[in-house]
This record gives sequence, structure tokens and C-alpha cells, in this order.
Amino acid sequence: MNNLRTYKPPINLLAGRVILVTGATKGIGRSISNSLIRHGATVVIHGRNTDALNAFSDEYKDLDLKPDVVTLDLENTNEKDYQKLSERLLSEYGRLDGLLHNASILGSRKPIENYSSDEWHKVIQVNLNSAFMLTQSLLPLLHNSSDASMVFTTSGVGNRGRANWGAYCVSKFGIEGLAQTLADELKDTNIRVNYLDPGATRTDMRHAAYPDEDPESLPTPESLLGSYLYLLGPKSKGMNSIRVIA
Repeated sequence: MNNLRTYKPPINLLAGRVILVTGATKGIGRSISNSLIRHGATVVIHGRNTDALNAFSDEYKDLDLKPDVVTLDLENTNEKDYQKLSERLLSEYGRLDGLLHNASILGSRKPIENYSSDEWHKVIQVNLNSAFMLTQSLLPLLHNSSDASMVFTTSGVGNRGRANWGAYCVSKFGIEGLAQTLADELKDTNIRVNYLDPGATRTDMRHAAYPDEDPESLPTPESLLGSYLYLLGPKSKGMNSIRVIA
């Protein structure tokens, strides 16, 4: 499914909704978080750098829209850390209406033959295992919502393997499998699960993957806002297990 980029949401689209975004301090995650806030959501922003998160949050301190901050190093976080987060959010909000899994790392662009096991495990841990653990810990809060949406950011290498994409490619295959499995398990509940391939976008990760590419030739993360807002908002109710190409 595609053509959601042109979606023009009403300014109050997400009023009253509580949404957590992982990888929110830069790139796609930051742009989406800004847009969610502007469209009325109470946003919980996640990252691994507390200073960066607080600086982002402070941009809204005079507007009564300041997002909540969650600092977690996805490489080293354990089940107890996720449980503490779940308990904190339950105490503060009582529910989650949206969860955007956006955090990921690229890893090295090299053949599998030359990949180190340490780097492999790191990429899989950050990109895939953490998504499983976070989802599992937050599902009770999503069940507390009357209309919850879970969205995973995938990739063009998430359903077709390509040389030299190593653990990143495998992790995105896993993300699509996780999304599909959750969607099937939750299909008769209040939670819908979809996944979005943003395509070539002007981000630091894209530049790291294609250093010779002119960033100015690529669309900005802001061009994706319509797709993400549609999926995280009430208009997507009834959509489940859909791979959206932004």
C-alpha cells in the first residue's frame, strides 16, 4: 500500500492520544515526533542520549506540549528495565494509544563472510530483539486503549536480501516477521499492527549507507509525515498487517 504521503490530517487528529516513539532524537523519528506533538498527541520520546532528549523536549517547554522523555540504551537494556518503563507509563498515563518502533542502527556494509559476531549481535539486539522486548512489556498498556496502533519502520531490504547489507537486512526481515505475527495474534483485539518502508530519505543513516549520494536529491523526513500520521491516527482503524511504502 502506498500514496499516504499526500494525506492531510486535521490539526486535532491525535488529541488525547498517548504515543511512544523510539529513536526520536534525529532523522525520521524526530520529524515524526514533532508532527505528532503538533497534531495534539501526548508524546513519549525515546533515545539513548539523555541530553539530546532533554534538549528536544525543552523546545516545547513554553507551549505546554513538552514531550515525556525515556532514556534506554537498546543494546544493553534488559527485561527489568522494560518492566520499569511499563510500570512508569501505566502510572502516568494508564494506557498507550500508539507505539512507533523507529530506532535502528545500520552496522557495517560488508559481506556476511567478513561480519564480526560482536557487531552482528549488536545490530540484531538494537534493531530486532529490543522491539520484541519493548512490545511485550507495553502490550498491556496498548490493550488499555480503545483504539491502539503499532507501527514498525522497515526498509527496502526488509523483504528482499541484498549483498553487503548484513545484519541490518536480516534485522528488518525480522521486524516484518514480528509485525506480521503480532498483527495476526492481535487481529481480534483493539490493537492494529502495520509496518512502513520510508524509502530513500535524507537522513544520517542513509548518508552512511550511501556516502557518495547527494543528500539534496532525496526527500526529507518531513515528506513521510502523512503516512505515519495516517497509520498512528484513527483513520487507519481496520488496517492490519499492511506493508506501507511511503
